[in-house]
Amino acid sequence: MRMSKAFLALLFVFSSLIPTAHAQDVPATFSFQGSGYGHGVGLSQMGARYMALAGQSSEQIIKYYYKDVVIEQRDDSKILRVNIGHLLTAAKISTATKGSQLQIIQGEAGNESVLPVSSLADSISFSIIGSTVSPRVTLGKTTQKLTRSRTFTIRWAGTRYLEGPDTLISVNHSGVTQRLRYGQIQVKAIKTPSGYRIAMTNSVRLADEYLWGISEMPSFWPVAALEAQAIASRTYALSKAGIYRSACDCDLYGSISDQTFLGYAKEIERKFGVVWKDIVTRTAGLTITQAGLPITAYFSSSSGGKTELAVNAWGSSRDYTQIVDDPGSLDLALNPRFVTWNREVPQSVIAAAFVLPDVVSLEILGINESGTVAQIQATSSSGVKVALRGETFRSRTKIPSAWFSLVSVQN
Repeated sequence: MRMSKAFLALLFVFSSLIPTAHAQDVPATFSFQGSGYGHGVGLSQMGARYMALAGQSSEQIIKYYYKDVVIEQRDDSKILRVNIGHLLTAAKISTATKGSQLQIIQGEAGNESVLPVSSLADSISFSIIGSTVSPRVTLGKTTQKLTRSRTFTIRWAGTRYLEGPDTLISVNHSGVTQRLRYGQIQVKAIKTPSGYRIAMTNSVRLADEYLWGISEMPSFWPVAALEAQAIASRTYALSKAGIYRSACDCDLYGSISDQTFLGYAKEIERKFGVVWKDIVTRTAGLTITQAGLPITAYFSSSSGGKTELAVNAWGSSRDYTQIVDDPGSLDLALNPRFVTWNREVPQSVIAAAFVLPDVVSLEILGINESGTVAQIQATSSSGVKVALRGETFRSRTKIPSAWFSLVSVQN
């Protein structure tokens, strides 16, 4: 039977007004409920606080969370290259001490004395041009551009690199200001899939200049917990020292990717900055080892009641990680925000996590002994299924932990 063109046109218009199954079935948000904050591998910071309040020592805390380890002296005088600015298009370094200036050196400078390109500067602005870094130097009311280069080194007085009065500097990028006191800074153009970007690193001595600036635990917490944190932070840094990462031009990131490095701001923290500095000094050189080598001393804020194995979180086994009860993480007085948490995650974030155009359903495929999600599977509107580790899903969606359940979906 032949249909008229008018009828076909009417049928097309009518059908276009009917909502598709795809539009109805793709949820707008997914709701989760869980417990704990962080990956939960290694030292639980909330657990360390709980144990310290109960009178346990830093050694007891460390040996509870890390399996078959020894605490012993190690040389921690190494110079670390700490990334303080990642994938930047622009940055600025200024002296924060009256009467002190910066030196800028073209190229990579180690401990040797190098003739600076510009001996004095109040501030230096950097931008990326092609595959090079372009510096603009300001001294008083005069500003000049310097010859571009792939790498520059910045020095200031009161450091092992340059004699003179103690000097504070300010580093500004991405809307953030950081105060630094020690070492020197390298500014380098690095290649990325999106083109060249600036990597900014601070070369500091691990034993003091680096550890004094670590901000991973509130300094008013019990002494034993702070000692355990200082030893874990030193150990973690030693395990990474000398392993150069071209992606960041560094040994370590100064962020939660490794350890949060605030620089001088931690040292001068009101009332408690001196406490943390004293803890670092008191535990000088103490390192957690297994088979004679520093372990990668993972730590996180809290767990869902038991700690996690590295192999469950990331797929790589670490003999010193173990599953142990972690009652401090479930203490409502100590951990009120994360004993229980709820999060709503939008469709766009869920789809991006699984690298799918959309997600119509989620299914938890298994639970680890620790209580974390072992795998979670997403199904798209076209029927494609993708599974992720629970920890990978947590990291990509920014939910607090892998101790979670799917509560509901909202269209």
